[in-house]
Amino acid sequence: MSGLRPAVPPAVAEPPAAAPEAEGVAAWAPTRALSRALLLAGLLLIAGVGLARTDLVLLATPFLIGTAVSLRHRPSAAPDLAVTVDATNRVESGDVVAELEVINPDRVRYDVVLTRVRRSHWLRVAAADRPHGLPVDAGTAGVIALEGEALRWGRHDLGPVAAVAAACDGLFTSAPVVLRAARIAVYPRTEPFQAVDAMPNAAGLVGNHRSRRPGQAGELAGVRQFGPGDRLRRIDWRVSLRTGALHVAATLSDRDAEVALLLDVTAETGNSGGVHGGASVLDTTVRAAAAIAEHYLHRGDRVSLLEYGPAARRLRAAAGRRQYLTVLEWLLEVRPQGSVDGAADPVAAHLVSSNALLVVLTPLLEPSSAEMLARLARSGRYVVAVDTLPPTGLTVRSGGPWTDTALRLWRMERENTMGRLREHGVPVVSWAGAGSLDLVLRDIARFAGAPRAGLR
Repeated sequence: MSGLRPAVPPAVAEPPAAAPEAEGVAAWAPTRALSRALLLAGLLLIAGVGLARTDLVLLATPFLIGTAVSLRHRPSAAPDLAVTVDATNRVESGDVVAELEVINPDRVRYDVVLTRVRRSHWLRVAAADRPHGLPVDAGTAGVIALEGEALRWGRHDLGPVAAVAAACDGLFTSAPVVLRAARIAVYPRTEPFQAVDAMPNAAGLVGNHRSRRPGQAGELAGVRQFGPGDRLRRIDWRVSLRTGALHVAATLSDRDAEVALLLDVTAETGNSGGVHGGASVLDTTVRAAAAIAEHYLHRGDRVSLLEYGPAARRLRAAAGRRQYLTVLEWLLEVRPQGSVDGAADPVAAHLVSSNALLVVLTPLLEPSSAEMLARLARSGRYVVAVDTLPPTGLTVRSGGPWTDTALRLWRMERENTMGRLREHGVPVVSWAGAGSLDLVLRDIARFAGAPRAGLR
């Protein structure tokens, strides 16, 4: 995993997470130590008076004096808790830095405050695996450092946090104080992704892609006679002197392109082991989407995102750094949603621009996914299907005598489905990081000028 890099600029920091508030007000209650001290002192006094034993009375005196001294100042306020999370952007395998602050608002010293922090499975925080105890003086605060590693993209909980305080030499204890969990955003970690400078139809006004339209750019389209509106610096003097008439160099314009990323969230399989383990379908889908979006947004293109699932979330097309950060936040909410209702069409053709390059990230586990790809291709869209199924294939919980045979039949049927998609003009490629789409993009750009069939 050494070739991986963050999918978020390290110089950009997300807003500091608001510290959650503690729930409820704790009440102080006597402990068993107080009951034992009073019981022992009372029995010694009763026995000394009843038996006329001065030594028993003297033996009870230290317990009474010690208890009285300890109880001269009783606590009245419960401890306050606050979790402060480092505001820097976190990526998979990045550091998670947080602080748990235990505040004593009372005028009585807390002898010890025991805290316990729960955490998400995808946050490896060593300090959260065991209770912590620390004394807190009156009007001060104690800090416990919570440091660890983020193992997987998504929004993960650090907490809830529970704390119990003891005061008056352990004679009084507070009821548990609970602090709500703090949400930590962990962005996907991506492989370096590069693609050839080939787009089927660059239709914007400005950009980095070569187009077939005339304009002010550096790509030479030919030489023509000087006309109204032509700039003098465009004059080709060699041709003009040879022909005796002014000629100018005609160029093609550089246009931006729109890339639409369609994420198939109808099925999830594979064992997700975080950034140090295996990748599930959603892991591959989210990391690939982040890498592709980063590449094209860095080149000045417009990127939009869609979900193929019951929720059918959408993110409008835009360009720039702000869109990049919006894409990363949008990807954190990706969840498996189950099959799509046959009567509903969450991704209609009109939702995708006819000039956009549509990259569909799909494991091709649902029949409706293949039908959706064929339908978009028949509508005249430029469609590329990226296979996100893990190399291990399906995850089988329990094997039977016919499991291997069923898996072989399923793989044959899946290969047939991909073959039929290629016949419909939908190339299917497996995600392999940098250069995964190069050959496909070259073919699409080469045949983009050919007449396209559309449904009437």
